[in-house]
Amino acid sequence: MSTMRRTLLSCLAALLLAPAFAKADDFMAGADVSMLAEVERHGGKFSSADGKPGDPLQILKDSGVNWVRLRLWHTPVFAADVVENGRVVLKKGAAVGGGNNGLATTMRLARRAKGLGLKVLLDIHYSDFWADPQTQTKPAAWANLHGEALQAAMREYTTNTLAALDAVGAAPDMVQIGNETNAGMLWPDGQTWSADKGAKIGGDAAFAALLRAGIEGVRANDALTGQHLPVMLHLAGGTDPDLCHHMLDLFAAERLDYDLVGLSWYPIYHGTLAQLKSNLDELAQHYRKPLVVVETAYGWTLDNGQATSHLLDAQHAEKAGYPATVAGQAQVIKDVIATVAAVPGGLGRGVFYWEPAWIPAAGAGWRTGGDNNWENQALFDYSGRALPSMQALRAPH
Repeated sequence: MSTMRRTLLSCLAALLLAPAFAKADDFMAGADVSMLAEVERHGGKFSSADGKPGDPLQILKDSGVNWVRLRLWHTPVFAADVVENGRVVLKKGAAVGGGNNGLATTMRLARRAKGLGLKVLLDIHYSDFWADPQTQTKPAAWANLHGEALQAAMREYTTNTLAALDAVGAAPDMVQIGNETNAGMLWPDGQTWSADKGAKIGGDAAFAALLRAGIEGVRANDALTGQHLPVMLHLAGGTDPDLCHHMLDLFAAERLDYDLVGLSWYPIYHGTLAQLKSNLDELAQHYRKPLVVVETAYGWTLDNGQATSHLLDAQHAEKAGYPATVAGQAQVIKDVIATVAAVPGGLGRGVFYWEPAWIPAAGAGWRTGGDNNWENQALFDYSGRALPSMQALRAPH
């Protein structure tokens, strides 16, 4: 079958088979709270805008949040000693930090969210630590697996993870297969691009085979539960039409069974809101797939809490074009929600704010022993009090 014919069939299927949750009043106003357990374990406390102590998930829900996103790492410990400047700073087997988002932690957070009536998007990184456009490291347990053996491990792991969550009343309402997979996943086996032209990488076909294995793991769980669990595929390319077209054409040609496209858009990294709008609108018209900005954030201050520096500093704020104030943060949230809600065909389905509860708590950094340079992009202030900007994170009316 030709690529053009496959693309046409994919578009027709999207028109006829919209996901069950995709109703006009089901806009996802989401929050990725994967760091929450780590912050609380290190003493982080939260309160509502009026200073009343409370559960941060309930505070977010009361402000309009209806979904949470939780990342999952395979085995979040260091597979080897971490050596810096000639000395071991972290020993093999030490917790990686960054949330330590193994199954047990993710399970507790998911149960907690479900208990409050929030829906859960499970973000499976298929790594022991952060997976993003620059890093897609295979879990240490799979280091020597390749080809069909690696695919089988990914398929089985996905099914078993969903079964374990379901068994404790923490079944997700959507699953993300891979995180910010701009250059593939499970490198080098599923790597699609490398700056090193001599590197041996799997390429597009190997990447698609791994995605298919993960999706098949979800569908095996569907057979057990009798329900269709929506699957999201995620790119950190909210303003990159070339990347999006390349990948979505690949997904269509490979006839991958997925439901939504997730995109990242951070105004300090990914271009302008106008570029985001242009890309979202064009993707909706061309592919007819529901679209979600599944990661976004902005800063409410340039002052330091515990961190010595921030990812969002004065230079980044100037580039973004929004003031790093509570009002500026709120405006970013309002603007991106309005942009997604206006996507043609009702295909703009939601926005997730990344790590609104990552407040300063000594020990809860990017890595064990590391800093929290995200603290000024939370939706709680440095004492844990909800900021007024949180009220912007709600479905449009």
